Amino acid sequence: MLRKMNKPIWFLVPYWTLFFVFVVVPVVAAIVLSFTYFNSIQFPTFIGIKNYIQLITTDTVFMQFVLPNTIKFALIVGPVGYTLSFFLAWMLAHIPPRPRTILAIIFYSPSLTAGVAMASMWRVIFSGDANGYLNALLLNLNLIVEPIQWLQEPQYLMSIMIVVSLWSSIGVGFLAMLAGILNIDRTLYEAAYIDGIRNRFQEIFYVTIPSMKPQMIFGAVMAVVGSFQAGYIGVALSGTNPTPGYAGQLIVNHIEDFGFTRYMMGYAASVSVVLLILVYLISKGTWAALGETD
Repeated sequence: MLRKMNKPIWFLVPYWTLFFVFVVVPVVAAIVLSFTYFNSIQFPTFIGIKNYIQLITTDTVFMQFVLPNTIKFALIVGPVGYTLSFFLAWMLAHIPPRPRTILAIIFYSPSLTAGVAMASMWRVIFSGDANGYLNALLLNLNLIVEPIQWLQEPQYLMSIMIVVSLWSSIGVGFLAMLAGILNIDRTLYEAAYIDGIRNRFQEIFYVTIPSMKPQMIFGAVMAVVGSFQAGYIGVALSGTNPTPGYAGQLIVNHIEDFGFTRYMMGYAASVSVVLLILVYLISKGTWAALGETD
């Protein structure tokens, strides 16, 4: 028996088993449930595409607030966080190893912070009373006459969510890009300067980025997935679900609201399928933009 299992293919069995159980099965289950009425108690009832029709035609919260909020949030946090990760990685690659390691840990650590703990820290900063750090500063500078409810006012909540998300966006993609830059052959830069490159911008564009495309693609995909999966931030900051005026309501919050508060699991599954499609399409676009060309 052991002789039959000594082929390299058997080393892939654990990976494919976990991939099937934790990725394929949940995705297939969500797609199937999206065509049913399922209240988490009774057996699912097939209703065709009624959930999707309701989502598009009658769910005004989703069409007017959730979908635009999610797209706006993802289009800002994803590209800006990705660009920030790259330039931080590029700058760290040009300093000695010991300070580079320390700074890399400092930049990466916010992404390890649990959502509740991270929100607690930022809620102190943006607290709506006079003791909040931001309100206290503005009051002392006589820039405002009374405290501002930063986390309860719809016009401020999305901007604060973006700031908090960017602060914690330096994650695995950042480490991958730092490793990619550090592993670039130094002779490529010497050859590039002999061929006519004269400044750092040209060096980044013509040598650094082309030499680390796998890490760039990985970082981009992680940024896209992370920005679309973010949902706890607005709820954790404001303390309510839905958020005030639906200003910070994202697709993940909508799924949680219908799935675990209203127990409309079939409808929540249809929303999750829409999220899956959005992530897939933008990931494919990212791959087309950064992937290898024939």
